[in-house]
Amino acid sequence: MELHQELKNRFGFDQFRSGQEEVIRSILGSNDTIAILPTGMGKSLCYQLPGEMMDGLVLIVSPLVSLMEDQVASIRKRGEKRVAALNSFLSSEQRKSILDEIHKIKFLFISPEMISRPDMTKFLIKLPISILVVDEAHCISQWGFDFRPDYLRLGEFIRSAGNPPVLALTATADARVEADIIHYLYMTDPNVIRQSLDRPNLTYTVQQLESETDKTAWLKERLKTTKGPGIIYVASRKRAEELTHILQQEGIAIASYHAGKEAGDRNIIQQQFLSGEIAWICATNAFGMGIHKDDIRQVIHDQITASAAAYVQEAGRAGRDGERSAAVLLYVIGDEQKVRFIVQHDLPDEPQVRHFVAMRASGQSLESSAELSGISETGFRILQYYLETHSVEDVLKVFTKLKYDKEEKLRQMITYAHAKSCLREQLLSYFDETSQIKHDRCCSVCGTAIEDWLLSNESPRNLRSLLPWEERIRLLLC
Repeated sequence: MELHQELKNRFGFDQFRSGQEEVIRSILGSNDTIAILPTGMGKSLCYQLPGEMMDGLVLIVSPLVSLMEDQVASIRKRGEKRVAALNSFLSSEQRKSILDEIHKIKFLFISPEMISRPDMTKFLIKLPISILVVDEAHCISQWGFDFRPDYLRLGEFIRSAGNPPVLALTATADARVEADIIHYLYMTDPNVIRQSLDRPNLTYTVQQLESETDKTAWLKERLKTTKGPGIIYVASRKRAEELTHILQQEGIAIASYHAGKEAGDRNIIQQQFLSGEIAWICATNAFGMGIHKDDIRQVIHDQITASAAAYVQEAGRAGRDGERSAAVLLYVIGDEQKVRFIVQHDLPDEPQVRHFVAMRASGQSLESSAELSGISETGFRILQYYLETHSVEDVLKVFTKLKYDKEEKLRQMITYAHAKSCLREQLLSYFDETSQIKHDRCCSVCGTAIEDWLLSNESPRNLRSLLPWEERIRLLLC
């Protein structure tokens, strides 16, 4: 049957979005494939349609439980019941139940940690895997708070499973990330399908201010006079809580979101945002991956990000519906020092590494050695991974290079914050792209970042009744 007819019959769509058909044909040809498609371009169809057409199991490696659950719900909603997810939050009985019924499952979502377990690897490699999908594949190459060593071990599983066709999906990948994906996933001559990162409906603005106080004042005025929904990204949990409290006092329906909150609270806040009960989220970069809300009108960064790739990912969560939306970066001289401390802190320095090794040699446990050496949780995961295959001296060389790479990526954003030429072109240049069309409302440097469409005629409403009960009680007692 012709591919467009399959699309219509199985999904009800009349045509593919840009890049989808090329990716699907590559997979149907059993080719390793890297699909670099901007946020909102329907990456999940790229494995769902060929998976439906091919015999065997589609195994999808996904970094977040919430992302898995969202995808499972989406697939079931269209009538496909042969779908399940395996992660560490399931009980042993629940996992056993899924594995007992594996012959009835077409799409199986799994975390990188779960797939790396020896017992799970032994079980899965015996199955007929038609496609191995690595979602959010940039996680292989980006070293941050969410470093996942088991992403780097996926190549070992792929080889053990007989090298099934691999589909790596991501929204952003420069040449370095692309090379890392190919290397760590043991890809063979992959087809790379890349769609432009240019989002014509996004207007880019850099707002330079004098102080943190000015940032807060700017945000108060912005949220009171313009419409959402929107996301404010901040650098720390403390800033998320403090800024949320200040904006709630202005009657703005906003909640904070970060990894320090209980999982249940995060899920409630996420659902309130998706349903429109709250208009704004003030979050660290723990928020966003797997969040499918098409009508986000504004993404505001309270501070520069650690890289252009991170900024494009996060800003790109605005305007997925194609409607005009705003991406704003607030900048105060010296912001880069705070970000530099955060991004470099996770990598242990030489004294810490040598002290860790000495502690282990004296019989201390891994966890105690890391604690006594002053190594962060993320730093411990990184160090533990590399010491498995590298000498201490080689590990120190790797860390030196990683710190250099992090500094280079940070400099991209410093340059962006001080840009004297088009912001859009500046971002695209980091991915070896240029804009193919002239944008009538482009950016603040071009002088065309007119945002009259964002202005709200409504006065701030008191929406406290929509906030979680704990927040309402706290506000009443303030």
